[in-house]
Amino acid sequence: MKNIIAETKSHICSVIYHAVENIGTKLNIDDEMSKAALGVEIETEIPKEKKHGDFSSNIAMKLTKILKNSPVNIAKALIECMDTNDTYIEKIEIAGPGFINFYLKSSGIYDALKAAYTLGDDFGKLDIGKGKKVMVEFVSANPTGPMHMGNARGGALGDSLASVLEMAGYDVTREFYVNDAGAQIEKFANSLEARYIQALKGEDAVEFSQDWYQGNDIKVHAQNFIEIYGDKYLDCSCEERRAALVAYGLEKNIAKLKTDLENYRINYDVWFNESKIHENGEVAETIELLRNSSLTYEKDGALWFKSTEFGSEKDDVLIRANGFPTYFAVDIAYHRNKFEKRGFDKVINIWGADHHGHVARMKGAMEAIGCDSSKLEIIIMQLVRLVKGGEAVRMSKRTGEMITLSDLVEDIGIDAARFFFNLRQAGSHLEFDLDLAIAQNNDNPVFYVQYAHARIASIIRNLAEEGITLDDIENIDLTLLKEKEETELIEKIISYPNEIYLSSVSMEPSKLTRYVMDLSALFHSFYNSCRVKCDDARLMQARLLLCHTTKNVIKNVFGILKIDAPEKM
Repeated sequence: MKNIIAETKSHICSVIYHAVENIGTKLNIDDEMSKAALGVEIETEIPKEKKHGDFSSNIAMKLTKILKNSPVNIAKALIECMDTNDTYIEKIEIAGPGFINFYLKSSGIYDALKAAYTLGDDFGKLDIGKGKKVMVEFVSANPTGPMHMGNARGGALGDSLASVLEMAGYDVTREFYVNDAGAQIEKFANSLEARYIQALKGEDAVEFSQDWYQGNDIKVHAQNFIEIYGDKYLDCSCEERRAALVAYGLEKNIAKLKTDLENYRINYDVWFNESKIHENGEVAETIELLRNSSLTYEKDGALWFKSTEFGSEKDDVLIRANGFPTYFAVDIAYHRNKFEKRGFDKVINIWGADHHGHVARMKGAMEAIGCDSSKLEIIIMQLVRLVKGGEAVRMSKRTGEMITLSDLVEDIGIDAARFFFNLRQAGSHLEFDLDLAIAQNNDNPVFYVQYAHARIASIIRNLAEEGITLDDIENIDLTLLKEKEETELIEKIISYPNEIYLSSVSMEPSKLTRYVMDLSALFHSFYNSCRVKCDDARLMQARLLLCHTTKNVIKNVFGILKIDAPEKM
């Protein structure tokens, strides 16, 4: 069955395009202007308020500079040129500064509802991505300790965004970048070595620097290492001792990262080790490219990048005076690997707020090595504030340190964690109320939406027990659904593909959490106002199909967010 929503959107775009083709005679513009106007991308969206139509376009405003006319005049001329025969379009109006609003025939929403039901799991799938290769790199926590709240939020955001892009028709790769080389590994080695020696010879045997990793996990690693190897590495060379400790600690930490993320329902396609691009010479190759660009210079024995040309307050070192590359230089090589070596059409990174200053210089570095910086999208994620009992929570009950991802999942569950982290845009600060996340009432948004799904499942199950099941869809008269609560629910359902579109374009999966909350609210209103089981058998069938379709769409959104869709609660 055709996707009526996608088809209608396509029809509207076609109607607009042909109107642009013919607008020249209305506005007395020359052929050059007309040709330029045809090159402007036509965008349509479903307005938030019904009074603004079923679809809306800003094409008149986008054409203002090209056609050298006001948006309202352009909109009027376009409407005069529009042919809406053989479409679902019933009425077209101009609104505000020049928006063109399209109102559909009532038959359109009923056909769209049937399409939504028939498409099932495929409802909402789009082809705007055209199979382009996109990488979403997220979390990428240093393998030197457990994952914290920022990683938990980044994991939920990144994984859900990847799912949205898959729904939009992109070929998506989820990647975790393992920083198994560089300064943090040296710090890890120093920390492990000191705790190892202290465990064997006493805390006074070696001073533990404040710059090293202070967590209890380092002590645990050292103790477990001793249980296996004893004092075997106590009297060997420092290099051999550190290498053995790091090999042991990294293996344990990376295994824990993978386990925790899999438990969080995140499965990566690629775990990419930083050490790989050191070993295969890509870091050296990239540095040579940078040397040959006009954006580097040498000073005090070091190689510098002209970051100030891209808005940074100071230039950045690429190669230290001792000959070792900085993290920035290695990161450039890693991104070159993404584009040049593996051929991704777009790369999306989710970074913490502390990386904000890194964005401009990384895009500048891409240009310096010949990569198109517009293909690199960086999402900056703001901090999470945990609240319990109205007060901020900073400490873990078990470790006495910051709450980890595994702590959170254990305390509130995966569904609540993933849903709550997607409640706000990545760029917004998030206050995470731990009490609310476990509340079994409608104030808890994840409980609210899961209850809507369970309530629909209960309706369908109870009717089936009475021998009432859904008829053949072609025999169901959806025009009987005329109540306000029914039509509002239908309109929300059929807007789902547009929500996928908007979420993929804005790269904000939080739009879908808001959508499913609104959809659930509309269903609860429908449930309270319209009895599904009623004396009119034809109306009951129409309402039953509405229930089935609502349930399917809620489940589809849950699939993207990777939260459970309970049949009973």
